[in-house]
Amino acid sequence: MPTDTVIQPYQYCPSLTHYERWRTRAVQVGTVGIGGDNPIRVQSMTTTDTMDTAGTVAQSIRMIEAGCEIVRITAPNKADAENLAEIKKRIRAAGYRTPLVADIHFTPNAAEIAARIVEKVRVNPGNYADKKKFDVREYTDDQYGAELERIDKRFRPLVRICKDHGTAMRIGTNHGSLSDRILNRYGDTPLGMVESAFEFLRICRDENFHDIVLSMKASNTRVMVQAYRLLVHRMMELGWDYPLHLGVTEAGDGEDGRIKSAAGIGALLEDGLGDTIRVSLTEEPEAEIPVAQALVARYPRKEHAAILPLSTPMLGTGTGGMPIDPFAYARRGTRDVVHIGARNVPVVVADLGTKPAITPASLFAWGYKYSVPNDKWHIADQAADFAYIGKNSIPFEIPGTLGIIQDHAAWLRDRTKERHYPLIHPNEYRAGTQQHHDINFVHAALPEFDAALVVKLREDPTAVLVVDTANAHGMAEQRRLIIGLINAKCNVPVVLRRHYAGMSPGQFVLHSSTDCGALLLDGLGDGIFLAHEPAQLPGGIGEDLACRTAFGILQATRTRISKTEYISCPSCGRTQFDLQATTAKIRARTSHLKGVKIGIMGCIVNGPGEMADADYGYVGTGQGVITLYKEKTVVKRNIPAADAVDELIALIKDGGDWVDPPAEAGA
Repeated sequence: MPTDTVIQPYQYCPSLTHYERWRTRAVQVGTVGIGGDNPIRVQSMTTTDTMDTAGTVAQSIRMIEAGCEIVRITAPNKADAENLAEIKKRIRAAGYRTPLVADIHFTPNAAEIAARIVEKVRVNPGNYADKKKFDVREYTDDQYGAELERIDKRFRPLVRICKDHGTAMRIGTNHGSLSDRILNRYGDTPLGMVESAFEFLRICRDENFHDIVLSMKASNTRVMVQAYRLLVHRMMELGWDYPLHLGVTEAGDGEDGRIKSAAGIGALLEDGLGDTIRVSLTEEPEAEIPVAQALVARYPRKEHAAILPLSTPMLGTGTGGMPIDPFAYARRGTRDVVHIGARNVPVVVADLGTKPAITPASLFAWGYKYSVPNDKWHIADQAADFAYIGKNSIPFEIPGTLGIIQDHAAWLRDRTKERHYPLIHPNEYRAGTQQHHDINFVHAALPEFDAALVVKLREDPTAVLVVDTANAHGMAEQRRLIIGLINAKCNVPVVLRRHYAGMSPGQFVLHSSTDCGALLLDGLGDGIFLAHEPAQLPGGIGEDLACRTAFGILQATRTRISKTEYISCPSCGRTQFDLQATTAKIRARTSHLKGVKIGIMGCIVNGPGEMADADYGYVGTGQGVITLYKEKTVVKRNIPAADAVDELIALIKDGGDWVDPPAEAGA
C-alpha cells in the first residue's frame, strides 16, 4: 500500500459496504502461498507429543488428507525441535509436501533449531523473551528502551536464521500472554496486543525480513476482532501489508466452539480481512478442517447488490459518516420499547411462521415446556422472548414471559389478546394502519427505506424495526442501514432478521453466527430472529438447533449470557491430560452455572493471563497433576487429576458461584 494513501480515522478494511479482500503481500511457506492473490488457507495443529514421531506423523497425515494446508507442531524444547527433522522426513517420504510450522513459546534455542528444519516458525511475543510475573511498575522511557534492547538480543538471531534459510515466521500475539512490560504501559487492551507484535516486527523490518504473518488471538471475541482491526488500521497508516492469520483461541468444542469461532473469524472475513485461518476446537485436529473450510467457502464473495457508501447520507437526514468506533465496544443507544432496546439484553424471536398450527408442543424447542401434572409452564434459561407465528392464532394460554408476533392481518383478528403484536410492512406503517399501543414490529429491508419512514420510526415510541436483507453481503447492508439510523438520530430498537434455506445444519450455525455476530460485536442489534426452513424440508433446520444457535451467538458476542462458558484450549503436544474427556467431565457437572466462565487448559503456555478472562481455571501443570485458578490467581497446586474436578467444584462453591442443578421439569 502506498505510504501517501489517506487513511480515515476508523478505517480498517477497504470498504464497509462493498466486499473487497484487503490486499496483503504474498508470503511463501514452502509450497503454500499466504496472502496476495492466494486463496484463504486452512490450517490446524497436532495434539500428539512431538517426541512421539509415529503418532505425530500419522496425525499430520490425517489432517492433510482432511484438507489441512499447513500443519503446526509444538516444539517446547530443543529435543522436540530437533525431532521435527525426522517428522518432516517421514511425512515427505509418504508423499506429502504440506509445509510444517514449529510452535514456539519461551525457548529461543528451540526456535533457532526449528527454523533450519521447517518452513515456518510461530513465536509468541509475550513469552519469547519474557516470563509473566504480573509485576506492577512504571517504566521510564530509558527502562522501556533497555527492555527492548534485551528483546532485540534474544530475537534478532532467529530473524537472521529465518532469512538465511527461507523460513517464514508468524508473530502471534495472544491476549492472555502479554508481557508485564506491555501490560504496564498499554494495559490489557487491543492496543497492547498490536504493540506487542510491533516490537518484534520492527526488528524483522530492520533486518529487511518480510516473510511474516501476523495474528491477534483472544478467547474473547470482542477483543480479538478489535485487535485485528486496530492492527490493520495501524499497518494501513504505516504502509505495511503483512498477511493475517485469524483465530479465536480456546473456542471450546461442539456447537459453542463453532459459533464462537464463526462470530470472531467471520466478522473479519466479512470485511475482507484474513489470509489463513485456524478454528481452535477442543476436538481432534482433523475435525477443525471442515469447519474452517465451510467458513472460508463464502469468500471471496461473488458480486452482491450495491450498498450505498457510508459517506452518502442514506436516508436524506443526518450527515453520513462512521458514527461507531470499531476498536472499542459500545452498544448503540436506543429507546426502551417494552423491554426491547436501551439497556435490555437482546431478545430472541422464535420462527414458528411456517407451522400449519401452533400447539403447546410448538414451544418446547424454544425453552417452554408445559407440565400437565403441575398445570404450569417451565421456562428454561434459553427461552425465546417472542414467537413469530405468521398467519396463525394461539388457541391456548401462553407463558407469561412470551410475546406473540403475527402478520398484521392476523393480528387485526386477534388484537384483543394480551402480548400479541403486529408485524407491519412499511407501506402499511406509512399509511398509519391501526397499530398496537405497546409494540409495532415494522419489518423492512434496505430498499424499502426512505426519509419519511425514518421520521415516522423516530417519532413512534412503540416502533421496533425488524431489519431484513436478501443481499449476498447482507451483514454489510444491515450495518449500513443501522449506521444510517444513527446518523439520522433515529433511536428505534433493531431486531436482526436473516432467513436461511437450502443449507446443512452445520452451515446454518456458521453462516448465522458470522452474519449476526459481526453486527452484535459492534453493539448493533437489539434482538435476533433466525428464520429458517422446517426440519422436514430439504435443507431444513431443527427448531432446537435454531434456538441454541441464537442464544449461542448472543453468548459468543457477550451480549446476553444464558449458560456456562468454557474457555477450552484445542490441545497440543504440551497438554498434560485428556483434554476432550476432561472438558466433557467438567461440562457435565457445571453446565447449569449460568454466566460462570471456566478455563480448561492443557498447559500454561499462553500464560496465567489467559485465566483473566475466566472466573475459574483448570490447568495441567504436570503429568497427572492439575493447578486451579481463581481468575489469574493460583489457588491450589499439583492436585491429583483423579480429584481435580471435585476440587474445582469445591472452589466454585467457595467462590459463591455454585447453585444446585435444577430439578427436571414435571418432577
